[in-house]
Amino acid sequence: MQTEFQISTRGAGLYEFTQHVAQWVGASGQRSGLLTLFVRHTSCSLLVQENADPEVQSDLQAFFHRLVPPTTDPAMSYLTHTYEGPDDMPAHIKAAMMPVSLSIPVTEGRLMLGTWQGIYMFEHRNAPHTRRVAAHLSA
Repeated sequence: MQTEFQISTRGAGLYEFTQHVAQWVGASGQRSGLLTLFVRHTSCSLLVQENADPEVQSDLQAFFHRLVPPTTDPAMSYLTHTYEGPDDMPAHIKAAMMPVSLSIPVTEGRLMLGTWQGIYMFEHRNAPHTRRVAAHLSA
């Protein structure tokens, strides 16, 4: 089974879409298998991360912004891909450092995520985007 999830972002940050994925898996009728998620873009990532405390998401965003600042930062002046704005090449670097695909086991028709785990699309660009995540559920 395959589908595609669309995630509308309002700019850089983590966007949880666990419930949408869980609903699709549950409605599939498939009792066990492996779910693969793949983001179809080069400036965002996918993560399984804690969903209980929102400070985890804000801290992750702050850490990666500090690790890879925009090209307006003097430390990033060596970058040459700046045509699409000061956040574009740093977004590509962040996406290269983090996963763009995830594999999640499915048992008894449910995602086998831990108690505090959620599925997130990590937007690395500052402008709003509509991101597409391909999903494939195999037996």
